[in-house]
Amino acid sequence: MIDKQKARLAFSRAADRYDEVAVLQREIGNRMLERLELVRIKPKTVLDLGAGTGVATAELIRRYPRSRVLALDFALPMLFQVRARGRRFRKPHSLCADLEQLPLADRSVDLIYSNAAIQWSNDLEQTFGELIRILKPGGLLMFTTFGPDTLKELREAWSEADGHSHVSFFPDMHDVGDALVRARFAEPVMDVDRITMTYESVGKLMRDLKILGAHNVTQGRHRGLTGKGRLQAMSRAYERFRADGLLPASYEVVYGHAWAPVGIEEPKVTTVSLDGISRRFS
Repeated sequence: MIDKQKARLAFSRAADRYDEVAVLQREIGNRMLERLELVRIKPKTVLDLGAGTGVATAELIRRYPRSRVLALDFALPMLFQVRARGRRFRKPHSLCADLEQLPLADRSVDLIYSNAAIQWSNDLEQTFGELIRILKPGGLLMFTTFGPDTLKELREAWSEADGHSHVSFFPDMHDVGDALVRARFAEPVMDVDRITMTYESVGKLMRDLKILGAHNVTQGRHRGLTGKGRLQAMSRAYERFRADGLLPASYEVVYGHAWAPVGIEEPKVTTVSLDGISRRFS
């Protein structure tokens, strides 16, 4: 389970320097925007869910100049960055809220774009239930998240060093797809991409994760101080992954999109009066 208070605090602290190290997030966000080019949609209202510093928000405003664009994030300092970026383009509407409890009306959004955000949900079904609630019939949800092989080297190195949870859990692509189906999304499509970042040292990887605000905030994390000995043990364990002089950090990037159904048929019910039943079987 994600400790939402800790996660919000981590991203709030990260807001000022987030763009310095968010190379991967920008890359997968751009790849998702490229996929969006293939979709014929003229949304009146667009929601950037988990907007961060607003890099994608700016692109959505450029792409849909006549649309109302909303930037939503649960860390208020991130939205300050969105507003500052908005000095260079039309400002979006900003909402500080949790994606599991959205302060938006039913059927009020045509397009939801969400890059690397839903992994901060504790209940995927509740989150997708909220998203389909706010989407208009025929509206589109397009998102990315991370799969279980993300940071697998770091996870294994910490497991060898002290056996505690130091890396957040990420759901499997098939579980995400199943949650979409249970939420009654139509035509869900899921696929995965694998990206490897490289670092000179594990210390630089840990530094980038800290600046991103993406360090472990699970409730089952080890809450004591991580001593020098444990860090050294983890670093030694990580060294076995070194190749061509660099340490890899693997990311399993999950892409998904689905549509809000245009019409959900109610189950057909046939009613028979009790009098009719009694006459038939008398």
